Amino acid sequence: MSYSFEMYNDQIQKSRRQELRKNQTEAENTLWQAIRDRKIKNLKFYRQYSIGPYILDFFCPEIRLGIELDGEQHKNNLEYDQERKNFLKDKDIKVIRFWNNEVLDGLQDVLKIITKNAKF
Repeated sequence: MSYSFEMYNDQIQKSRRQELRKNQTEAENTLWQAIRDRKIKNLKFYRQYSIGPYILDFFCPEIRLGIELDGEQHKNNLEYDQERKNFLKDKDIKVIRFWNNEVLDGLQDVLKIITKNAKF
């Protein structure tokens, strides 16, 4: 499958991605420290990576794996989340989701799930 690279990290969203990186949540920071610098299967993850109109919390292009962390606000965005999920699935991107408290209270379990999903 070939991928259109113009839809990745669109310059129009650059300032929004930078803002999200500067204002990351405690859960995002905790997970980032655990997966950055190729700490999982020597894979490179990026923070706040945009694909089309959506920005993923974390993304590994090599294996097309996105990671999303959700807080309480996501309980009210079910329709948006479903549209986003469908868009990314159409682009052959698998997304795994965790609640913020899962990362903060059970980081090792979250890392095991990420590692299990980190397949080529």
